[in-house]
Amino acid sequence: MDKNRIAVVIPVYNHESKVAQVVKEALKLHLPLFIIDDGSTDSTYGRIKDISHITIIRHATNRGKGAAILTGFAAAFPSVDWIITMDADGQHCPENVWNLIRAVPHGERPIIVGLREGMDHRHVPWSSRFGRVFSNFWVRASGGPNIRDTQSGFRLYPLPEAMHLNVRARRFQFEVEILVRAKWHGIPVLETPVGVTYEAEEERVS
Repeated sequence: MDKNRIAVVIPVYNHESKVAQVVKEALKLHLPLFIIDDGSTDSTYGRIKDISHITIIRHATNRGKGAAILTGFAAAFPSVDWIITMDADGQHCPENVWNLIRAVPHGERPIIVGLREGMDHRHVPWSSRFGRVFSNFWVRASGGPNIRDTQSGFRLYPLPEAMHLNVRARRFQFEVEILVRAKWHGIPVLETPVGVTYEAEEERVS
């Protein structure tokens, strides 16, 4: 895989307390970085607008995480063949991007999902643990891939394949639906372990 054909997309909505730190850590990857501000109403944009070497695209109103991801796909394509998505709340370690990249089998173009380890930690919200179990069941029941972390937003997507799956959801359900549609269209969906960080009373925006 050509590193020069990979970009990072971070959808952002009202993540003022973490977004600058997340962006600065992601810059250390030395990959093109697209920040999609999905209509934030707090100081999110002000915290990142002066950071160099990033592309910021702003939605005038909140359109949903899925819409933000699709905006990132369109902005990066056709300059890249792969997109890495990560959340703006600080739970993902950008260095784990290389785990996702190494998990791609030679000659294949799958979606790679970061299987979050440590989800049984006491700081992980109960709603996040329950949501993962419920989502995993729904994906399998809908004919999607049998994976263990269908809610993980830390992913590697092939382009343009991921852009042409006709996903209807535009909010957080997008990340679940795209896995099901990928399976229907014969695109492999694989997992690889990644770390996760949750802090007590941390900011959580869905």
